[in-house]
Amino acid sequence: MRKAEDELKILVTGATGYVGGRLVPLLLERGHEVRTTTTNPDREQPWWGDRVETVVMDALDPDRVTAACEGVSAVYYLIHGMGGDDFAETDRKAATNFAAGVRAQAVDRIVYLSGLVPDVGESELSEHIRSRRDVEQILSDVPATVVVLRAAVLLGSGSTSFEIIRQVSERMPVHTVPSWMDSMVQPIAVVDVLEALVGALEYTGPSRHFDVGGPDQVRYSALLEAYSSHAGLKRPQVNVPLLPTALVGALVGSLTDVPRSTVEALVESLHHDMVVIDGDFQTILLPQGHRLMGLDEAFRRALAPPRTVPENSDPMGPLPQDPAWASGGDDRPALAKVVDAAKDILPKL
Repeated sequence: MRKAEDELKILVTGATGYVGGRLVPLLLERGHEVRTTTTNPDREQPWWGDRVETVVMDALDPDRVTAACEGVSAVYYLIHGMGGDDFAETDRKAATNFAAGVRAQAVDRIVYLSGLVPDVGESELSEHIRSRRDVEQILSDVPATVVVLRAAVLLGSGSTSFEIIRQVSERMPVHTVPSWMDSMVQPIAVVDVLEALVGALEYTGPSRHFDVGGPDQVRYSALLEAYSSHAGLKRPQVNVPLLPTALVGALVGSLTDVPRSTVEALVESLHHDMVVIDGDFQTILLPQGHRLMGLDEAFRRALAPPRTVPENSDPMGPLPQDPAWASGGDDRPALAKVVDAAKDILPKL
């Protein structure tokens, strides 16, 4: 059951990231007071920066974390390590610091955006998914109510998953899909995730996780094909068996402008179906009558031309704080990027 929304003071970590940068203005619109964090106070403020309180905080500094949690009713934990030799350990340390800060400051609620966990054995989980689940467990070991949203592919311009799909589709004249990668996925539009994140503030039950996904379940190859169709591209597909995961991750990482360590971590997670097991988030977290966005509308809105005024922009489209590799990446010709990727990968074959 949902209760009437109260105005709250909320800490949003990762507020300059893809989801956080779109969540903050929505929270402000709903009447909440927002505190955000930064590791670099000299960094240019987002377009909504003058409407929030910003504190300097490093997630690996327990004292700074505890100070950032002071006086807030809820914390959105949107901190994700993606790749690198020690990202899982860094994730655990950051989550441990926040769990301690929440206890010390008697924060009522944590909302964490995590990743879908496939229904497979522990040994089959990717390091990326294991890290997300470890963070869930650390954050859940507090007296506060902890609401975890598990999502797979987020659709929207600037989303890491979407930008990989966009750039692979645009830069590969032929889609070579490894047999092991052609699993089922259940993408969700970022605007639906944002509504679920806000709805998590009003959830009145015990701590738990929710699987969140859109109305469409498709194979990854069909997702690439759907994007190509909406973008007006003709991309034949070839199913290729026995391609090593590391090689695919390195190829896609070289071909796209998304940070390679991030790409490699995500590719490793595509061995298994990433679909919602229980979709009760729709009735518990979303507003009554809310309609989940399908693939067609999500691609159409994500590919629409940007608007000049951020306040009037569609969260599905580009926004000023998106990373430089968003909106299709840099301006080098696609052929040049394919050649560079080949030069990088061929010595490893």
